[in-house]
Amino acid sequence: MASLTLPPVPPNPRQDAIDLHKAFKVVFRGWMGEMVGLPFEFLIVFCLGRKAMLLWILDPAGRDATVLREALSGDTIDLRAATEIICSRTPSQLQIMKQTYFARFGTYLEHDIGHHATGDHQKLLLAYVGIPRYEGPEVDPTIVTHDAKDLYKAGEKRLGTDEKTFIRIFTERSWAHVAAVASAYHHMYDRKLEKVIKSETSGNFEVALLTILRCAESPAKYFAKVLRKSMKGLGTDDKTLIRVAVTRTEIDMQYIKAEYHKKYKKTLAEAIQSETSGNYRTFLLSLIGPGH
Repeated sequence: MASLTLPPVPPNPRQDAIDLHKAFKVVFRGWMGEMVGLPFEFLIVFCLGRKAMLLWILDPAGRDATVLREALSGDTIDLRAATEIICSRTPSQLQIMKQTYFARFGTYLEHDIGHHATGDHQKLLLAYVGIPRYEGPEVDPTIVTHDAKDLYKAGEKRLGTDEKTFIRIFTERSWAHVAAVASAYHHMYDRKLEKVIKSETSGNFEVALLTILRCAESPAKYFAKVLRKSMKGLGTDDKTLIRVAVTRTEIDMQYIKAEYHKKYKKTLAEAIQSETSGNYRTFLLSLIGPGH
């Protein structure tokens, strides 16, 4: 459920363009005229607001593709961000995003994943973006039980871990199926599948498996936790805050806000209000919308 709604009367695109042009001229003149002597904090806020805005003006697939390209190219490779984008998207979202990625950047997403990711993490990501999966709610209880047994044999029951089995089940099954497998595993072996993943795997491979599992169970809970982590402790992880706020606003931000308030006894708006400032804060608050 999105946090933004369309107005009852569609706005005039031409008039919006004219108004934006006027606003940008005023802001740019004022900024250039007073640039000398501005505090560093102001420049940081200005740049953060600009980055969020540039990401927001793209369509959803364009935003995902842009975040992925930034994470998989340049001097600083951010495999955590790339893993989040890939493993938290539905098969249909991934399909459109892959097409957009190639159209915008002239290279295949699979090529960039293969170039920067390694080992089992690489295998999982390539399989996840390449294998079409069912997106409906129906599951086959027999296959669910079989998969739970296979995961037990591939992890807890043996010395070492059979990563291929984890990759196969987590990349070939639907979210509804993975969630059902997690529930069945807990019932059959009295242990949460999430804890098994944490004990049997590590690094970015672990992050990818946990992202798939948590999004299969509840994308809103997953992103509420990511947002909390980005604003917890000293300093704010603005990169993560911008990424989640901008890419989830038109998808499920209302659910994320509800989960955030339920788990942390504080509204997401209150958290953003205390951790950000200036136009950057105003823009983020306008994206997530009012209410819990």
